[in-house]
Amino acid sequence: MTPPPTAAAHVRIDHHSAVHMAAAAARSLGERCGLPGALPDQAAVLASELASNIDKHARDGALYIQPLALGRGVEILAVDRGPGMPELERCLTDGYTTVGTLGAGLGAVSRIASDFTIRTQVGTGTFACARLTRPDDPAEARQSTALVCLPADGEEHCGDAGAVIDNGSTRTAVAIDGLGHGPEAAEAAQGALRTFRAAAARPLPDILATLHRALRHTRGAAVAALRLEGERALYCGIGNIRAVALSHEGVHHRLTGQPGVVGWRMPTPQTHAIPLPAGTTAVLHTDGIDARWTHAPSLFTLRLPPQLLTAWVTHNYRSSRDDATVLAVRPLPRHP
Repeated sequence: MTPPPTAAAHVRIDHHSAVHMAAAAARSLGERCGLPGALPDQAAVLASELASNIDKHARDGALYIQPLALGRGVEILAVDRGPGMPELERCLTDGYTTVGTLGAGLGAVSRIASDFTIRTQVGTGTFACARLTRPDDPAEARQSTALVCLPADGEEHCGDAGAVIDNGSTRTAVAIDGLGHGPEAAEAAQGALRTFRAAAARPLPDILATLHRALRHTRGAAVAALRLEGERALYCGIGNIRAVALSHEGVHHRLTGQPGVVGWRMPTPQTHAIPLPAGTTAVLHTDGIDARWTHAPSLFTLRLPPQLLTAWVTHNYRSSRDDATVLAVRPLPRHP
């Protein structure tokens, strides 16, 4: 089986034919992720319904179709810039329609998806996330983690990468930006990602030192790692990858990595602690995302769950001329 891609498929919904493109991309990803039986076809239905909803009712919309950041399955993000849905609860009912169609739409998405999250604001737009996983592990679809990783427009290879790994009560996340873009940047990013997966349980400075040794014969990368433990996160970064913590009250912390390149000239990594009170989301993003998204986010934005926050940031602040990654995580829930 061909391994699933690490970057998202970005489908702009600018013509009705894009609905079929989105369905085909979701079906193909479902097969590559190893979803059994009819699940790849169900992934196609989810993408088709979400894309159709944008095509009929919204503007400047897109789907981001990708593997789950944590676990096995498919995630489909649908984003637009208006007009929003004033009667969301009615729209989530099978058979409801405003344009004389069959009205399966969002009701079907809610029924088929393993987990479905949607937020809308009149005048702003609608943000939705449908996740599809194996029936024997529904908890994978409810993870409070999210990752969007996109290559620069016109590039086949993505020089960014990211991952989240749970180990006991600890959650560790990494964002990687291979220098430049194209195949050589992708080689560095994927090499760093493989090394991270094997070293994720180590202290954060040790992880960066291990990546530094692994990338010596590549063009190198900027790397940032987060470790979430209870109500705090530890941050360790080299290069221009930003870390942000935000809650319903606003943006609380903004950190950028130390100057240097992992694999070439790397200073001794320093670790910083970030408080994470309940409801706080920690975000890592590469420089393909305009950092101005943190300057004055609305209350609606601050209340978005991780999967919809990454979609909003990507759709509104991504530079199409560079690889771009946004990773958002919350700590593992405490068990009584």
